[in-house]
Amino acid sequence: MSGAPARLPSKPAAAAVSVASNATLIILKLIAGAVTGSVAIIAEAINSCIDLLGSIVTYFSVREADKPADPEHPYGHEKLENLAAGVEGMLILVGAGIVIYESVRRLIAGAQVQNLGFGIAILAVGTVITIAVSAFLRRRARETASPALEGEAAHLRTDAVASVGVLIGLALVELTGASWLDPVVALLVAVVIVVTGVRLLTSSGRVLVDQALPADDLEAIRQQIHGFGPRGVAGFHALRGRRAGARALVDLHVQFRSGTTLEAAHAVAHDLQDAIRARLHGADVLIHLEPEDSVRPGTEVPATSAPGPG
Repeated sequence: MSGAPARLPSKPAAAAVSVASNATLIILKLIAGAVTGSVAIIAEAINSCIDLLGSIVTYFSVREADKPADPEHPYGHEKLENLAAGVEGMLILVGAGIVIYESVRRLIAGAQVQNLGFGIAILAVGTVITIAVSAFLRRRARETASPALEGEAAHLRTDAVASVGVLIGLALVELTGASWLDPVVALLVAVVIVVTGVRLLTSSGRVLVDQALPADDLEAIRQQIHGFGPRGVAGFHALRGRRAGARALVDLHVQFRSGTTLEAAHAVAHDLQDAIRARLHGADVLIHLEPEDSVRPGTEVPATSAPGPG
C-alpha cells in the first residue's frame, strides 16, 4: 500500500537549512584559514559570514512574505522576497570587495601558505555541502516561485564556483610552490562573485520598480481572453501586469456586447479571472467591466467573438 506523498519543506524551513549550512561552513573555513594562512580560504570564510547574514535575511523575508494582506499592507507582503534578493545581491558585492582588498594586500606584501593539504580537504567538504544545499534551494525556489530562495540558491552556486576556483589554486600552489597564485586565484573568484551580485540586484530591481510581466505571460493572458469571445466579451484594453514576489498582479478592462446583463458579465469576468489565475499560477487578477460602445484607444477584439449576449 502506498503511503501519503511526502510533504515538501516550507520556504522558511528551506531557508533554515541554508542558515545551518552557512554556520557550519564558517567554522570549517576559519579553521582551515588559520591553519594554512591562505588568503583565498580566509576570503572564503569571510564570504560565508556574509552568506550567513544573507541566509538569515532570506529566512525572515520568506516567513513574512507568506503572511496574508492586512490593513497596513493591503496588497500583501510578497515584495519582501524581492527586497531580500536585492539585499543578497548587495551582500555578494560586499563579499567580493573584501576578497579583492585582501588579495591585493597579500600580493603586495607577499603571501605565505602552509599545511595546504588540510586546507584543501576542509574546503572540498565545504564545497560539497554548498553544492548540495544550493541544489536543494533551487528546486524549492522553482516549486514555490520564490525570488528570495532563488537568490539564496544563486548566492550559494556562486560560492561553490568560488570554492572550486580556490581549490584549483591551492592545488597549483601545493604542486608548484608559487604562493603568489593564492591571492591571484582569490581575485579571479571575486570577478565571478561580482557578476552574480550585479545580476541578482538587476533582477530584483526590475520587480521593485514594477516592471511589466514578460511578453510571454501577457500573450498567455490575451489567449485566455480571446477564448471568452463566444461568452459575450467584445474587446479588452488597458491590460497591465507586474510581479510581487512569487505572485503576478494583473488588471485590465473588459468590454461586453450590448444586451449582456450585469449578472452575466460578472459571472463571465469571474470565470476569466480563474482562467488567467490558473495560467499564471495563482495570479491576482482585477477586471473592470465596460459596455461594448465604450471604445478606447488600443482596444483588442477577440478573434472568436460572436454576436449576442453570453
